[in-house]
Amino acid sequence: MNKRYWNEYQKAIADDHYFYERSCIRQTFFPGSETTFLKIMKEELQKDIRDEANQHTCTGIGYHSDIVPIETTLTIVARLYSLMTEAGYTHYVPSCVTSFGIFTEMTEMWLNNPDLLEQTRENLRKATGREFELPQNIAHPSDIIYKFREELKTKMKHQLVNRFTGKPLRVVEHIGCHYAKIFPEKGIGKAEFPHVLAGMIESWGGEVIDYPERRHCCGFGFRHYLLQENRGYSIANSKKKFESMEPYEPDFIVTNCPGCSMFMDKWQYVIAEMDNKTYDKEGYGIPVLTYEEMAGLLLGYDPWQLGLQLHQVQSEILMNKIGIKFNPDEKFRGANGKILPTPDKPHFLKQ
Repeated sequence: MNKRYWNEYQKAIADDHYFYERSCIRQTFFPGSETTFLKIMKEELQKDIRDEANQHTCTGIGYHSDIVPIETTLTIVARLYSLMTEAGYTHYVPSCVTSFGIFTEMTEMWLNNPDLLEQTRENLRKATGREFELPQNIAHPSDIIYKFREELKTKMKHQLVNRFTGKPLRVVEHIGCHYAKIFPEKGIGKAEFPHVLAGMIESWGGEVIDYPERRHCCGFGFRHYLLQENRGYSIANSKKKFESMEPYEPDFIVTNCPGCSMFMDKWQYVIAEMDNKTYDKEGYGIPVLTYEEMAGLLLGYDPWQLGLQLHQVQSEILMNKIGIKFNPDEKFRGANGKILPTPDKPHFLKQ
């Protein structure tokens, strides 16, 4: 009976032949994550995934901030779908959870309103001369990593286990609001029991921490942050989460949203500078990883190629716990092969 009930919380995820849409803010915040996802898909899972160069923003931040009108967003999404259609793909994979929400919303509107679909087709023809078809499947990249988590486990060189104690690492998972709250039925586990990250953690040896503010917003909130006067709301949301998870002593945080990753990482620095406070015992902060970074570390990828040095809270202590070898002298080597200047250290947050 329980197994049949849980079936209602699953979602269809295509097996192969994906059209990948990059995220504007992911490439700015943590660019190594998208590269890592593509590497995992092509080299570890041997999947066909199209990384289209002629793409653009989904308008998500502007749309949710009431700057971009919905007619524009519909047409922009239609053009992105036209790239998928032109390339011969039917399974759409948007990197960002806000994009995931945008594509889900626009597609649902078209499916429920054929006249609106035809109007968007006409708008796209007038603007670009292009045609499009709706995708057969829309899946977030975290859905796909979750789907193949057991296959990836067989290729991993490490587990989420503390090598000094032999115990599972204690992990806080944070699900982006636009993944499982706007359209609950589109996320694995829906809004009630989102399992997309918890499933990875448990399969790869870790322990998921259930704490009071587990489903509380990270604090991004678009207008909370875009307007400087509102940023106090943003940091207050993150602070509430950190205070709630602190007693459980997590080894790290993992997220599936670029905004959540950035804010839960950067606000730890800000709070340390403002209040001389960190939420771990040693004063280094709690590392925040994307799910691709987590998978990449366990697969044995170079942490500096993953881009961990771009985080405000550094991950060397976490890597030591897992048993990951890394070369500190290569940490700030640039793409041109030269060693870049070492960034200034924070006043309070240890690095």
